Amino acid sequence: MQPRLLGQLGLADVVTVANAGLGFVAAAVAVVDPGLAARLVLVAAIADGIDGVLARVRGGTVVGPHLDSLADVASFGVAPAVLVYAVATGGGYAELGSLWAAAAVGVPAVYVAMAVVRLGFYTLHDSGDPNTEGVQTTLAATIIAAAYLSGLTDPTALVGLTAVFCYLMIASVTYPDLYARDALILGGLQSLAVLFPTVWSRVLPRSLLAFALAYLLFAPVAYWRDP
Repeated sequence: MQPRLLGQLGLADVVTVANAGLGFVAAAVAVVDPGLAARLVLVAAIADGIDGVLARVRGGTVVGPHLDSLADVASFGVAPAVLVYAVATGGGYAELGSLWAAAAVGVPAVYVAMAVVRLGFYTLHDSGDPNTEGVQTTLAATIIAAAYLSGLTDPTALVGLTAVFCYLMIASVTYPDLYARDALILGGLQSLAVLFPTVWSRVLPRSLLAFALAYLLFAPVAYWRDP
């Protein structure tokens, strides 16, 4: 007998739910292989784009936006936070009582909390709107993952970057959704960075990082969508 809830899911919802599981896998492997975890976060970002395309082409469901935000908590909130924690502690446990332990645990914890807040308000106010307030969790996670794959493995720098996103995700800054052509470029760079993270002196994740940072810095003032 089929569970009643599964019969109400669309194809896009199935991809979204699978993406949440992928977020757990990324978090689970982060303590032993942060590089693999970073690549899985990028795979999750690709899947996040695919479920949006499927929802537009095949039609979405009323539960779709809620599932999307819940999955994003796992893939773009918890997974990158665990990645940063793993790098900050060298894959072990932070020494209790030290200032660095507080930062190694506290900053990723705040990052997850702010991701939850941002996604909650996004679902309430911005879902379906071409503009949204605050840096998207997908963008924050992509930058963190791409930065690590680009060679930013210094724990202090990575924790500092994560702390910046703790604020930016809830900042009163409007970000427009990417046009399809630009989303395709981003997805292509994400795919190449996942498949070939170290070729040509890490040029692919560095190109992805440059693209994502350009959107982060300039989109609020120089990237307009038609009303």
